[in-house]
Amino acid sequence: MAVAQFVADLRAGTGFRRGLRVKKMQGYDDVWEMSWAPDGRATFHYGPSVTDGEPHVVWRRIGTHSIFTRP
Repeated sequence: MAVAQFVADLRAGTGFRRGLRVKKMQGYDDVWEMSWAPDGRATFHYGPSVTDGEPHVVWRRIGTHSIFTRP
């Protein structure tokens, strides 16, 4: 469900809903973080567009809070 919400928000282009808690990761210029559950976390960055005009998300790590040690 979190991925479906993430994709819907990304396509809408109006920002991410608060429940996904998407924000830039501190200390990294191009890495973003998302959390959707007490211990559900993911990091990602934006890659070059694969389809013209659409953002391309590269998932880096998905797991518990421990993924933040090496995003």
